[in-house]
Amino acid sequence: MKNYRKPFLAALLVLCPFFLFAAKPVSLFNGKDLTGWKDGNYVVEDGAIVCKGGNLVTEKQYANYVFEFEFLLPAGGNNGLGIHYPGKGGPSGTGMELQILDNKHPKYAKLVDSQYHGSLYKLKAAKRGHLKPAGEWNRQKVTVNGPSVKVVLNGVEILDANLDEINKEKPKHNGAKRRSGHLCFCGHGSPVKFKNITILELPESK
Repeated sequence: MKNYRKPFLAALLVLCPFFLFAAKPVSLFNGKDLTGWKDGNYVVEDGAIVCKGGNLVTEKQYANYVFEFEFLLPAGGNNGLGIHYPGKGGPSGTGMELQILDNKHPKYAKLVDSQYHGSLYKLKAAKRGHLKPAGEWNRQKVTVNGPSVKVVLNGVEILDANLDEINKEKPKHNGAKRRSGHLCFCGHGSPVKFKNITILELPESK
């Protein structure tokens, strides 16, 4: 029997650096300016993006990815992460919006379940109780892969949504039918801060 081990190992050594490089997240914020982003009224202060209002939109569009970031909510702070946003209209309707919200604040006492932090706005409720107090940094990972949308907040999975199921339950929501688009931070007048923003693009979902 021929020894195929050496050629196989040699090929593996050649290909390994390529796979390692391909799996490396890309930074979407250089800590200095808003290169790679457009629109909205946001500024960079002390190495963080600070919302002044409007929607800050990625220049590129994405389909399947792992998007990670840190955020700090002031008391009563309200923002959102738009996914599959076409670039026009309200992100929560033309695309979808994941809530970024200090929902412990008294002014949000009458929210419906799908309006709490991490929820797909008006589509799917997230688990509560894992958001740090206002004024502290949180870390969030959002994985979008075909119809699957998952949110991990501070190491805990708080949302596991299936867009195909949501489409059946809410057929009139056009944004939930989309499978690609821009990401955006959806400003609602609160000075919410963001930093350490990365994205890892995933292979096309089958």
